[in-house]
Amino acid sequence: MNAEIVAIGTELLLGQNVDTNSSWLAQQLALMGIDVFAFQAVGDNEKRIETALKLACERSQFVITTGGLGPTADDVTRKVAGRLAQKQLVYNETLAKHIEEFFTRAGKPCPKVNLNQAFIPQGATLIPNVLGTAPGFIVKVGKSQIACLPGVPFEMKAMFEGTLKAFLKNLSPSGTLIKSRVFRTTGISESLLNEKIVDLFENSKNPTIGVLAHAEGVDIRLTAKAASEAEANSLLDGLGKTVLSRLPNFIYGQDQDNLETIVGRMLTTRQMRVAVAESCTGGLISHRITQIPGSSEYFLGSWVVYANRMKSASLGVDPKVIEKKGAVSREVAEEMARNAREKSGADIGLSTTGVAGPSGGSTEKPVGLVYIGLSDDQKTHVFEHRFSGDRETIKKRASQAALEYLRRHCLQLPYKD
Repeated sequence: MNAEIVAIGTELLLGQNVDTNSSWLAQQLALMGIDVFAFQAVGDNEKRIETALKLACERSQFVITTGGLGPTADDVTRKVAGRLAQKQLVYNETLAKHIEEFFTRAGKPCPKVNLNQAFIPQGATLIPNVLGTAPGFIVKVGKSQIACLPGVPFEMKAMFEGTLKAFLKNLSPSGTLIKSRVFRTTGISESLLNEKIVDLFENSKNPTIGVLAHAEGVDIRLTAKAASEAEANSLLDGLGKTVLSRLPNFIYGQDQDNLETIVGRMLTTRQMRVAVAESCTGGLISHRITQIPGSSEYFLGSWVVYANRMKSASLGVDPKVIEKKGAVSREVAEEMARNAREKSGADIGLSTTGVAGPSGGSTEKPVGLVYIGLSDDQKTHVFEHRFSGDRETIKKRASQAALEYLRRHCLQLPYKD
């Protein structure tokens, strides 16, 4: 069976809210072996909602909508769904009682407008909402069916788990599921990564391969369709071993892993401690490290030294070096990393200095130029980068690169491949 998800709400099109409902639903449907062929987002406009739902029903066997089930005049999903199903909206006394009791439990009077939510298409299958006042329902439209859910995420999720999931299993008892595994890489461009695995793209049918590039790296997604989770895992393991063999130094984790978590585990296992000195990243590296519970075991502290005088006064960077070479230089990055290690007593010192932009660059030192220093008791290394993107992206990429050097140091991998 295939499905389509239609997110309803003008706030989504204005960028005021992010549509997390569709991604969550797609994940749940994949686990059930239901292919999601399309997403749509449409505002609170009756005509446009009808156009979107007509299209969805023409090309998909099952349609799930989120949003537009509230009590106000712009909440028209139930009206449109009823019209497409050629069913009148009828007042459901049981639903009305539930709505009234919901407000009673909250110690509030029930507004009359909320009773509009007790109207659903005649003969529709009810999807109860125990966490809110907006009930959901399922109606048949031609060869397709539409399931209407509220847009409030926690209500929508509970209704899917409580009612819709079982309905879909009965509708499509195929016994298949779709499972994905994501390999997370950093330090390699999308084009170079593609060169290393292009034949796998061309020859792999099940699992399939997809890539997603973002500020911190490139993710490789393997997706398998199988009759059981064990079979899906076997398929993913087979292709996964090949992918790992092609990119041994660039893959740092899987699925929801992030680099700070991986680095934290490595530092803990090796009983190593780190201190950080940051200029252009403004504390982002320290923030990422300390997002991990238990990071006090391996993170001693940091210096966020933006102004030149603070680099000297607080961290002890030689002002003559700053004057001669500039704050954005190999020499300053080296002193920052080494001094952070020595002053803190850490095993490793990490530093960043650069031009995050959008202003402040020059021909000699353009926006995106970042020096990253890593110091241990043997040597202090400095790495030069030319990052692209806006200010936020440059900071993210610099913090990711710094953590990647730390990972490679822990694993005794070459800093550069």
